[in-house]
Amino acid sequence: MKRVASIQDISCLGRCSLTVALPVLAVMGVECAVIPTAVLSTHTIFPDFTCRDLTDELLPIARHWKSQQVKLDAIGSGYLASPRQTEAVCQVFDLLRAEDTLIVVDPAMADHGRLYKPFAPDFPQYMKKVCRRADVLVPNLTEACLLTDTPYRETEDLSWWRDLLRRVGDLGPRCPVLTGVPFGPDRLGVMALDPESGGIFQYHTPRVHDHFHGTGDIFSAACAGAMVRGKSLPEALRLAADFTLACIQVTCRDPNAPWYGVEFEKALHLLPGLLER
Repeated sequence: MKRVASIQDISCLGRCSLTVALPVLAVMGVECAVIPTAVLSTHTIFPDFTCRDLTDELLPIARHWKSQQVKLDAIGSGYLASPRQTEAVCQVFDLLRAEDTLIVVDPAMADHGRLYKPFAPDFPQYMKKVCRRADVLVPNLTEACLLTDTPYRETEDLSWWRDLLRRVGDLGPRCPVLTGVPFGPDRLGVMALDPESGGIFQYHTPRVHDHFHGTGDIFSAACAGAMVRGKSLPEALRLAADFTLACIQVTCRDPNAPWYGVEFEKALHLLPGLLER
Protein backbone atom coordinates (compact mmCIF):
# COMPACT_ATOMS: atom_id res chain seq x y z
CA MET A 1 0.00 0.00 0.00
CA LYS A 2 1.22 3.50 -0.84
CA ARG A 3 1.88 5.84 2.07
CA VAL A 4 1.46 9.62 2.20
CA ALA A 5 2.54 11.74 5.17
CA SER A 6 0.26 14.72 5.72
CA ILE A 7 1.72 17.71 7.58
CA GLN A 8 -1.08 20.06 8.63
CA ASP A 9 -3.35 20.95 11.52
CA ILE A 10 -6.14 19.08 13.26
CA SER A 11 -9.23 21.25 13.44
CA CYS A 12 -11.41 19.60 16.08
CA LEU A 13 -14.59 20.98 14.46
CA GLY A 14 -14.93 21.82 10.79
CA ARG A 15 -14.12 19.64 7.83
CA CYS A 16 -10.61 20.55 6.75
CA SER A 17 -6.92 19.67 7.01
CA LEU A 18 -6.19 16.26 8.58
CA THR A 19 -9.84 15.36 9.17
CA VAL A 20 -10.25 15.59 5.38
CA ALA A 21 -6.91 14.11 4.29
CA LEU A 22 -7.23 10.94 6.39
CA PRO A 23 -10.56 9.67 5.00
CA VAL A 24 -9.94 10.85 1.43
CA LEU A 25 -6.60 9.06 1.19
CA ALA A 26 -7.95 5.96 2.96
CA VAL A 27 -10.79 5.56 0.47
CA MET A 28 -8.24 5.94 -2.34
CA GLY A 29 -6.36 2.95 -0.93
CA VAL A 30 -3.50 5.03 0.46
CA GLU A 31 -2.19 4.99 4.01
CA CYS A 32 -2.17 8.47 5.56
CA ALA A 33 0.53 9.04 8.17
CA VAL A 34 0.15 12.33 10.03
CA ILE A 35 2.41 15.02 11.44
CA PRO A 36 0.04 17.51 13.14
CA THR A 37 1.22 21.10 13.01
CA ALA A 38 -1.35 22.42 15.48
CA VAL A 39 -4.57 21.51 17.24
CA LEU A 40 -7.35 24.06 16.70
CA SER A 41 -10.69 24.03 18.47
CA THR A 42 -12.31 24.81 15.11
CA HIS A 43 -11.04 25.89 11.73
CA THR A 44 -10.22 29.54 11.22
CA ILE A 45 -13.58 30.73 9.89
CA PHE A 46 -14.97 30.50 13.45
CA PRO A 47 -14.38 33.45 15.78
CA ASP A 48 -12.23 33.08 18.91
CA PHE A 49 -10.83 29.65 18.03
CA THR A 50 -8.07 28.20 20.19
CA CYS A 51 -4.77 26.98 18.74
CA ARG A 52 -2.02 24.84 20.25
CA ASP A 53 1.15 25.14 18.20
CA LEU A 54 2.98 21.80 17.82
CA THR A 55 6.15 23.04 16.14
CA ASP A 56 8.37 21.44 18.78
CA GLU A 57 6.91 18.00 17.92
CA LEU A 58 7.52 18.05 14.16
CA LEU A 59 11.20 17.16 14.03
CA PRO A 60 11.05 14.56 16.85
CA ILE A 61 8.29 12.75 14.95
CA ALA A 62 10.28 12.89 11.72
CA ARG A 63 13.48 11.71 13.41
CA HIS A 64 11.65 8.76 14.95
CA TRP A 65 10.22 7.79 11.58
CA LYS A 66 13.71 8.06 10.09
CA SER A 67 15.08 5.77 12.78
CA GLN A 68 12.39 3.22 11.91
CA GLN A 69 13.23 3.43 8.20
CA VAL A 70 9.71 4.54 7.30
CA LYS A 71 9.27 4.87 3.53
CA LEU A 72 7.04 7.63 2.23
CA ASP A 73 5.69 7.72 -1.32
CA ALA A 74 4.64 11.33 -0.85
CA ILE A 75 4.67 14.10 1.73
CA GLY A 76 1.95 16.74 1.66
CA SER A 77 1.86 19.95 3.67
CA GLY A 78 -1.06 22.28 4.31
CA TYR A 79 -1.92 24.82 6.99
CA LEU A 80 1.15 25.87 8.96
CA ALA A 81 0.57 27.81 12.16
CA SER A 82 3.60 30.12 12.33
CA PRO A 83 6.73 31.36 10.52
CA ARG A 84 8.85 29.17 12.79
CA GLN A 85 6.83 26.19 11.66
CA THR A 86 7.70 26.77 8.01
CA GLU A 87 11.37 26.31 8.89
CA ALA A 88 10.62 23.07 10.75
CA VAL A 89 8.59 21.69 7.85
CA CYS A 90 11.46 22.37 5.45
CA GLN A 91 13.69 20.34 7.77
CA VAL A 92 11.13 17.54 7.87
CA PHE A 93 11.07 17.45 4.06
CA ASP A 94 14.86 17.26 3.93
CA LEU A 95 14.96 14.51 6.56
CA LEU A 96 12.25 12.22 5.22
CA ARG A 97 12.37 12.77 1.49
CA ALA A 98 13.83 9.96 -0.59
CA GLU A 99 14.77 10.26 -4.24
CA ASP A 100 11.32 9.09 -5.36
CA THR A 101 9.22 10.84 -2.67
CA LEU A 102 6.67 13.26 -4.11
CA ILE A 103 6.30 16.59 -2.26
CA VAL A 104 2.88 18.26 -2.57
CA VAL A 105 2.55 21.70 -0.97
CA ASP A 106 -0.75 23.49 -0.43
CA PRO A 107 0.23 26.93 0.96
CA ALA A 108 -3.02 27.22 2.88
CA MET A 109 -2.88 30.79 4.15
CA ALA A 110 -5.29 33.03 2.22
CA ASP A 111 -8.38 33.36 0.05
CA HIS A 112 -10.57 36.04 -1.53
CA GLY A 113 -7.71 38.52 -1.72
CA ARG A 114 -6.57 38.40 1.90
CA LEU A 115 -4.60 36.34 4.40
CA TYR A 116 -6.38 34.21 6.98
CA LYS A 117 -6.88 35.97 10.29
CA PRO A 118 -3.91 34.61 12.30
CA PHE A 119 -1.22 35.56 9.77
CA ALA A 120 0.91 38.71 9.66
CA PRO A 121 1.55 40.40 6.28
CA ASP A 122 5.07 38.95 6.05
CA PHE A 123 3.93 35.31 6.39
CA PRO A 124 3.99 34.61 2.60
CA GLN A 125 7.74 35.32 2.60
CA TYR A 126 8.23 32.44 5.05
CA MET A 127 5.88 30.17 3.11
CA LYS A 128 7.99 30.69 -0.03
CA LYS A 129 10.73 28.56 1.56
CA VAL A 130 8.34 25.63 1.83
CA CYS A 131 7.06 26.14 -1.72
CA ARG A 132 10.56 26.00 -3.18
CA ARG A 133 10.85 22.37 -2.03
CA ALA A 134 7.61 21.28 -3.72
CA ASP A 135 7.28 18.96 -6.65
CA VAL A 136 3.61 19.92 -6.94
CA LEU A 137 2.55 23.34 -5.63
CA VAL A 138 -1.22 23.99 -5.49
CA PRO A 139 -1.99 27.56 -4.38
CA ASN A 140 -5.32 29.21 -4.93
CA LEU A 141 -5.34 32.53 -6.77
CA THR A 142 -4.86 34.70 -3.67
CA GLU A 143 -2.00 32.56 -2.40
CA ALA A 144 -0.34 32.61 -5.82
CA CYS A 145 -0.48 36.41 -5.88
CA LEU A 146 0.96 36.69 -2.36
CA LEU A 147 3.75 34.22 -3.10
CA THR A 148 4.77 36.06 -6.27
CA ASP A 149 4.32 39.61 -4.92
CA THR A 150 1.60 40.19 -7.50
CA PRO A 151 -1.29 42.57 -6.72
CA TYR A 152 -4.46 40.50 -6.43
CA ARG A 153 -7.14 41.05 -9.03
CA GLU A 154 -10.37 39.38 -10.10
CA THR A 155 -10.46 38.79 -13.83
CA GLU A 156 -11.54 36.20 -16.38
CA ASP A 157 -8.57 37.07 -18.59
CA LEU A 158 -6.91 33.66 -18.88
CA SER A 159 -3.70 35.16 -20.26
CA TRP A 160 -3.28 37.01 -16.96
CA TRP A 161 -3.67 33.76 -15.01
CA ARG A 162 -1.22 31.99 -17.32
CA ASP A 163 1.36 34.68 -16.59
CA LEU A 164 0.70 34.27 -12.87
CA LEU A 165 1.13 30.50 -13.22
CA ARG A 166 4.55 31.02 -14.79
CA ARG A 167 5.53 33.29 -11.90
CA VAL A 168 4.49 30.53 -9.49
CA GLY A 169 6.75 28.23 -11.50
CA ASP A 170 9.63 30.65 -10.95
CA LEU A 171 9.42 29.83 -7.22
CA GLY A 172 10.95 26.45 -8.03
CA PRO A 173 8.27 23.69 -8.02
CA ARG A 174 8.48 21.08 -10.77
CA CYS A 175 4.69 21.21 -11.27
CA PRO A 176 3.14 24.63 -10.50
CA VAL A 177 -0.65 24.63 -10.30
CA LEU A 178 -3.35 27.29 -9.89
CA THR A 179 -6.71 26.35 -8.38
CA GLY A 180 -9.95 28.30 -8.51
CA VAL A 181 -9.26 29.82 -11.94
CA PRO A 182 -12.38 31.46 -13.46
CA PHE A 183 -13.03 30.12 -16.97
CA GLY A 184 -15.95 32.45 -17.59
CA PRO A 185 -18.86 33.36 -15.30
CA ASP A 186 -20.12 29.80 -14.84
CA ARG A 187 -16.96 27.69 -14.97
CA LEU A 188 -14.19 27.26 -12.42
CA GLY A 189 -11.10 25.15 -12.74
CA VAL A 190 -7.43 24.44 -12.54
CA MET A 191 -4.39 25.43 -14.57
CA ALA A 192 -0.96 23.81 -14.44
CA LEU A 193 2.38 23.65 -16.20
CA ASP A 194 2.72 20.05 -17.37
CA PRO A 195 6.37 18.97 -16.98
CA GLU A 196 5.95 16.16 -19.50
CA SER A 197 4.55 18.20 -22.40
CA GLY A 198 5.90 21.58 -21.39
CA GLY A 199 2.48 23.05 -22.11
CA ILE A 200 -0.27 24.48 -19.93
CA PHE A 201 -2.95 22.05 -18.78
CA GLN A 202 -6.42 23.48 -18.19
CA TYR A 203 -9.53 21.81 -16.83
CA HIS A 204 -12.76 23.31 -15.55
CA THR A 205 -16.11 22.25 -14.15
CA PRO A 206 -19.44 24.00 -13.51
CA ARG A 207 -19.09 26.82 -10.99
CA VAL A 208 -21.14 26.82 -7.79
CA HIS A 209 -21.61 30.44 -6.77
CA ASP A 210 -20.94 30.04 -3.09
CA HIS A 211 -17.92 29.57 -0.83
CA PHE A 212 -17.18 26.42 1.13
CA HIS A 213 -14.36 26.13 3.64
CA GLY A 214 -12.00 23.17 3.25
CA THR A 215 -12.38 22.54 -0.48
CA GLY A 216 -8.68 23.27 -1.03
CA ASP A 217 -7.79 20.55 1.47
CA ILE A 218 -10.07 18.10 -0.33
CA PHE A 219 -8.47 18.99 -3.65
CA SER A 220 -4.86 18.65 -2.51
CA ALA A 221 -5.50 15.32 -0.70
CA ALA A 222 -7.26 13.84 -3.74
CA CYS A 223 -4.50 15.08 -6.04
CA ALA A 224 -1.72 13.58 -3.90
CA GLY A 225 -3.60 10.29 -3.56
CA ALA A 226 -4.17 10.04 -7.31
CA MET A 227 -0.52 10.73 -8.12
CA VAL A 228 0.84 8.06 -5.76
CA ARG A 229 -1.70 5.67 -7.28
CA GLY A 230 -0.04 6.22 -10.64
CA LYS A 231 -2.03 9.03 -12.23
CA SER A 232 -0.23 11.69 -14.26
CA LEU A 233 -0.44 15.30 -13.09
CA PRO A 234 -3.28 16.19 -15.53
CA GLU A 235 -5.20 13.05 -14.60
CA ALA A 236 -4.75 13.74 -10.88
CA LEU A 237 -5.87 17.35 -11.22
CA ARG A 238 -8.94 16.31 -13.21
CA LEU A 239 -9.85 13.72 -10.57
CA ALA A 240 -9.33 16.21 -7.73
CA ALA A 241 -11.47 18.86 -9.45
CA ASP A 242 -14.29 16.43 -10.20
CA PHE A 243 -14.30 15.07 -6.65
CA THR A 244 -14.23 18.54 -5.09
CA LEU A 245 -17.19 19.59 -7.24
CA ALA A 246 -19.07 16.42 -6.22
CA CYS A 247 -18.49 17.27 -2.55
CA ILE A 248 -19.89 20.76 -3.10
CA GLN A 249 -22.90 19.47 -5.03
CA VAL A 250 -23.97 16.94 -2.39
CA THR A 251 -23.68 19.69 0.23
CA CYS A 252 -25.82 22.07 -1.79
CA ARG A 253 -28.55 19.43 -2.07
CA ASP A 254 -28.81 19.22 1.73
CA PRO A 255 -30.81 22.14 3.19
CA ASN A 256 -29.52 21.23 6.64
CA ALA A 257 -25.82 21.17 5.69
CA PRO A 258 -23.64 23.10 8.13
CA TRP A 259 -22.44 26.50 6.96
CA TYR A 260 -18.83 25.84 7.93
CA GLY A 261 -17.83 23.07 5.50
CA VAL A 262 -18.72 20.60 2.80
CA GLU A 263 -20.27 17.22 3.55
CA PHE A 264 -17.50 15.41 1.70
CA GLU A 265 -18.32 12.14 3.46
CA LYS A 266 -21.36 11.76 1.19
CA ALA A 267 -19.13 11.77 -1.91
CA LEU A 268 -16.33 9.46 -0.72
CA HIS A 269 -17.93 6.47 -2.46
CA LEU A 270 -17.20 8.15 -5.80
CA LEU A 271 -13.41 8.06 -5.40
CA PRO A 272 -12.79 4.41 -6.41
CA GLY A 273 -14.66 4.98 -9.67
CA LEU A 274 -12.76 8.20 -10.37
CA LEU A 275 -9.48 6.32 -9.86
CA GLU A 276 -10.51 3.67 -12.38
CA ARG A 277 -11.23 6.12 -15.20
